[in-house]
Amino acid sequence: MTDLLIRLLALLGIFASIFLLSQVVLGAAWRGRARYAAVNQRLRMIREGANRQDIALRLRKNIPQNFDGYPLPVARVLHAFQLTLFASAAPLSLEQVLLGMAALFGVTLFILIMVTAVTGFALGVGIFVMLATVAAAVGIGLPVMMLNWRAQRRRKKVEEQFPVALDVFVRALRSGHPVASAIELLTEEMADPIGSEFGLVSDEVAYGADLTDAVEAMADRWDLEDIRMFVVSLAVQTETGGNLAEILDNLAEVIRARASLYRKVRSLSSEGRMTGWMLTVLPVLTFIGMFLVNPGFYLDASHDIIFVIGFPGLILLYLLGVLWIRHLVNIKV
Repeated sequence: MTDLLIRLLALLGIFASIFLLSQVVLGAAWRGRARYAAVNQRLRMIREGANRQDIALRLRKNIPQNFDGYPLPVARVLHAFQLTLFASAAPLSLEQVLLGMAALFGVTLFILIMVTAVTGFALGVGIFVMLATVAAAVGIGLPVMMLNWRAQRRRKKVEEQFPVALDVFVRALRSGHPVASAIELLTEEMADPIGSEFGLVSDEVAYGADLTDAVEAMADRWDLEDIRMFVVSLAVQTETGGNLAEILDNLAEVIRARASLYRKVRSLSSEGRMTGWMLTVLPVLTFIGMFLVNPGFYLDASHDIIFVIGFPGLILLYLLGVLWIRHLVNIKV
């Protein structure tokens, strides 16, 4: 009986020691995490010791430019691509991304040409066109698709956060905070991406910019109708006066109703969108499957002049079809 009691006390002592040690270690780790944790990226950089100028430069890294020195079609493409880069929070600049895509295209094309030469197929114009198309899809198409996907996710998150931000803003105004203090409250309470964006607005207002101009710049960066309605509400209230809290409260209700209608439209058009995805992906999967099963089906015919002319034409028709399908299924609300 005495031996059993001694063993039990020893086990309890070991358990208590391990428990206390784990609590000390976990508590220290949690306090260290809480010290450096922040709601959004802007607050995190402030806690790390970065100054406001460096923070603004990092958060405004890919703000869209006008590209006035380029031809109009090229300027539009570059502007739209830089909008995508900004919305996706890419750590690289536009020049770095374009250079990386060009390098990936060149490396992929070189590898495909070497593989074709090793397998014994003669490199002609048709084969080079086909390999260049595949390299463009890998080096340019895939990065653009990934950036677009990430940008759409962040834009959707901003749309979901914006009515909540308006509610916080309205409560701050009704509790007696001035507009600048209410915006500062948003920067401390809201997560990314809307928290850091309102942080930029707060810094611009603190440095002397007009509130309407700062919010309008945010609307231009994200290209979202909800933020543009917020800008219009602020501009009208500034010119005519009125209860800003009540105006923004009504605006939040309108945005939520619009989002609800948009979700209903997407659910009703889901069949059409899925059909569009299938029509977009099916030709690519068919080409890849046929090439893997019987590469000679394309490579043997690549020396024919009809293939040299017809393959780029088919690619062009495919791209036009993708754009047309996207236009049909992209229903505006």
